[in-house]
Amino acid sequence: GTPSEGGRLKEDLERLNTLSQEDAESELLKCCGSTLWARRMGLERPFYDLQELLTKADAVWWSLDVEDWLEAFSRHPKIGEKESARTQAHDAKRWSEQEQAGTSSADVETQLALAEGNREYERKFGHIYIVCATGKTADEMLLILGERLQNDAEKELRVAAEEQRRITHLRLRKLLEQ
Repeated sequence: GTPSEGGRLKEDLERLNTLSQEDAESELLKCCGSTLWARRMGLERPFYDLQELLTKADAVWWSLDVEDWLEAFSRHPKIGEKESARTQAHDAKRWSEQEQAGTSSADVETQLALAEGNREYERKFGHIYIVCATGKTADEMLLILGERLQNDAEKELRVAAEEQRRITHLRLRKLLEQ
């Protein structure tokens, strides 16, 4: 990036570093819906650069239990839907809508297939279908959903956790750009 982008990033990191623990958790929760992840990340501060922030985000994420992953998943709206099972902050809701922009222009047939696929996925795995939707069309997300329905539960949980990790990276970047 340019020097001005670097300076801005430093300012944004400084803002995150100087928030109270409670406010930091609230901001971080917009990036990943696990309350334990947000709490631990708040305690990991200060962050000196974006790479350190992302590295710590990954380390904390992979150290969590399945229940924490499921909590994070539950804060996402289902692909093609607007509302999540658990409330999410305004920014997180807006980010979800931007990330899932590829579904808004999908034809009715694709939207119905996604809705049915979501139900089948949830019945099989016990949590919603999580995919890093940024830049993907509804048809691509439907294709990925079909492929992932072939996974066993253990493999799919890891795949979903990796998708959540990727979403968290995108959102941490957005958080610092506000």
